[in-house]
Amino acid sequence: MKLAKSKMSLLFATFFICLFMSLAASAQMEKAAEINGVVISKEQFNKELNIHLDRVARQGRQVADDQLAALKKDILEGLIEREVLYQASQKAGIKIDEQKIDEQLAAIKKRFPSEDEYKTALGKMKLTENEVKLQILRGLAIRALIEQQISSKIVVTEAETKAYYDGNPQMFKQPAQVKASHILIKVDAGADDATKAEARKKIETVQQKVKAGGDFAELAKEYSEGPSNTRGGDLGFFRRGQMVKPFEDAAFTMKADEVSDIVETRFGYHIIKVYEVKPAQTLAYGDVKDKLNQRMKQEKVEKDAGQYIGQLKKDAKIEKYL
Repeated sequence: MKLAKSKMSLLFATFFICLFMSLAASAQMEKAAEINGVVISKEQFNKELNIHLDRVARQGRQVADDQLAALKKDILEGLIEREVLYQASQKAGIKIDEQKIDEQLAAIKKRFPSEDEYKTALGKMKLTENEVKLQILRGLAIRALIEQQISSKIVVTEAETKAYYDGNPQMFKQPAQVKASHILIKVDAGADDATKAEARKKIETVQQKVKAGGDFAELAKEYSEGPSNTRGGDLGFFRRGQMVKPFEDAAFTMKADEVSDIVETRFGYHIIKVYEVKPAQTLAYGDVKDKLNQRMKQEKVEKDAGQYIGQLKKDAKIEKYL
């Protein structure tokens, strides 16, 4: 289980992690760390820790005792790094427009079904909207700093992207894919013969309607018992290994616009219609070069940002109390 985030992912964590961060504590409060005279309180550290622990718990997992110490260390380092970055942004004279803060706040509010639920969430986190806006401001300032000091100075040349493409052909291979829909009549694999016979009779009835020229999507909406029925049975494109074997074996032997015979899987009985077949291929350089350029630039940004943060920390007066 990968519980500890990388340095960069901690710096650019989602809003909901940042949201729980409290304001910089006064020197009189119990300290977790102090950076150039600015205190990170133990309360702030504990809030950040609890966010991570709660998130893991919601995924049905727990943090093992031997992983907790490493997690605490990473959280403290993340708080320190965000603080040195914010201080650097202020030294660089970075200012954030109030309009940008308001836009981010509006985007956050849209994540909630209503204004009341948004306010309730703030109340549970013991935050005011002004505190939320302050955290948005700090996050935008850090992003602007990274853009100013690092991202804007990085260039990935055409020669670099082409060399990467040519040197890593396996990364650009796309396996065969099929676009298909299906109609499913459910029956448990362990059902008795009578129950299976009843389900089989249902799918045979549907099969006759398909053979008679019935619209497959409409029949799927009417008869299919699978979750894709509301989409007319549409499963989109899939590769081998994404469906149960009897289903994929049938689908990958069919041509476009063909309809299968009845296929039995552990879920029940299926009729499959294939709409499109994409053979295995290697993506052309022209089709991937822009995305590849963005990816390579981001990798350089992360590498250089790590070095930049390391220098900021080296130049700062940092005291840790945990």
